[in-house]
Amino acid sequence: MHCFEIRTANVDFFVGEDRSLTAGAAGDPEYMKSWETVIRQAFMPVQSAGGSELPSQEGAEGGPAKESSSGGAYVVDKEGRETDISQAYQIFPDEVLGSGQFGIVYGGVHRMSGRSVAIKVIDKMRFPTKQETALKNEVSILQNLHYPGVVNLERMFETPERIFVVMEKLRGDMLEMILSSEQARLSERITKFLVTQILVALKHLHTKNIVHCDLKPENVLLSSDSDFPQVKLCDFGFARIIGEKGFRKSVVGTPAYLAPEVLRNKGYNRSLDMWSTGVIIYVSLSGTFPFNEDEDINEQIQNASFMYPPHPWKEISTQAIDLITNLLQVKTRKRFSVDKSLMHPWLQDYQCWCDLRDLEAKLDTRWLTHQSDDSRWESYGRQRRLSDVTEKVAGIAM
Repeated sequence: MHCFEIRTANVDFFVGEDRSLTAGAAGDPEYMKSWETVIRQAFMPVQSAGGSELPSQEGAEGGPAKESSSGGAYVVDKEGRETDISQAYQIFPDEVLGSGQFGIVYGGVHRMSGRSVAIKVIDKMRFPTKQETALKNEVSILQNLHYPGVVNLERMFETPERIFVVMEKLRGDMLEMILSSEQARLSERITKFLVTQILVALKHLHTKNIVHCDLKPENVLLSSDSDFPQVKLCDFGFARIIGEKGFRKSVVGTPAYLAPEVLRNKGYNRSLDMWSTGVIIYVSLSGTFPFNEDEDINEQIQNASFMYPPHPWKEISTQAIDLITNLLQVKTRKRFSVDKSLMHPWLQDYQCWCDLRDLEAKLDTRWLTHQSDDSRWESYGRQRRLSDVTEKVAGIAM
């Protein structure tokens, strides 16, 4: 005889009891509670490959997370009731989506809706208390930042050892797109489409005094596998709050994408993101870094020692090269801002505008283009179509 069953993908558990020892206990609330406690403990964190404890469940709707009596994290919902987060989210330890400076990102699911999520598990032991405080502060700010060009951070939870950040789950990143493309580099059309979205997202962040500080293709996520996907910035582990005239000095970011002022330990500001954007454009169009990692990359970056070798740059427009050159400026006052970059002739392109409008139409949201430009581009499109017709007629006549 058994009381109930627990079924998993590989094993069925038949749970029973010796009734001679538990006579009269079946209706006892304390007795029932003890069963609940045992079952919850059975679903507590398992050991990861590295031997550290990894949570198997995560998340919930409500306020800030706290430590529960069972060792997990819980939140307080809108009605003031404590809710164990294992009831809302499940984390999949075998589905590693990526890793960052402070933690690993796992796949997960929101139990009630079945919605897929990404859950970053951050080990507090890997970074000092000051950085822990700063990170929690930045994540708290980003929790309230809901924008189409930024990955949505649904919730943050905390235990004594870890911080858990629940985010929306996307399909891949820009680096994967570059590496998997036929020539291991992207066309100018696709690059314009992606870079414009990156710049629009940066403009939104910068207006809120948020500087990403670790912009690179791995942190540019894509919503689909199509050639023209929606772009969302992610991984704000290094993000800083820096005012328009403010500077910071703490070392941040990934070496290959770092601006000279960071390597020189000088104060940096939001123009740091613009340097990184220049590197992203260079990598996207050529499939290579502007700076040789086999040599002293720090010295190369500080002197902006990079070139445009004939392969593949002879096939790339001079306008693209001009924008990269203006972004990879050692002196920050000479470096292009977000607004200047968006207005650059390379991005002020009719085909790019059409591609962006198509994306906005699919998502029924307008955030990449502005209606004040509609008449200009629509007029340009009509003229171009008339010009194409004229050329075809002339060709037939010949």
